[in-house]
Amino acid sequence: MRIRLAILIVGGWLIPIIAAPAMNRWQALSMIESGDDDRAVGPVGEVSRFQIRPELWPGGNSQNVRDALAAAQEVMKPRLEAFEKSHGRPATDVEFYVLWNAPWQADHPSKAVTERARRFLNLVVRR
Repeated sequence: MRIRLAILIVGGWLIPIIAAPAMNRWQALSMIESGDDDRAVGPVGEVSRFQIRPELWPGGNSQNVRDALAAAQEVMKPRLEAFEKSHGRPATDVEFYVLWNAPWQADHPSKAVTERARRFLNLVVRR
């Protein structure tokens, strides 16, 4: 993560402002899905900090950060590839979240998915 420093001048005073660092997509996804809780279990049995449905979990320790990230990336790889092939471009950050949360809604996300995607985008926005 990069931390940016800006200087604000107010009434002749120099005031340092530290901007909150942007997260990468995987960090933001973990934060949105579970609050980075490696022990989280969702209502239909989703596991890991990424809340991966049990039928998609490829194996490994769901409470291990590296295993969870590898599993999440494995789940997303074909979704991202299919999106890029059909749209002729990589997914935006919002589309990335929609592909994670509701891939069947990639082109027309519901209001609830759109709202969660906005929250996700707020974490990954790069200033």
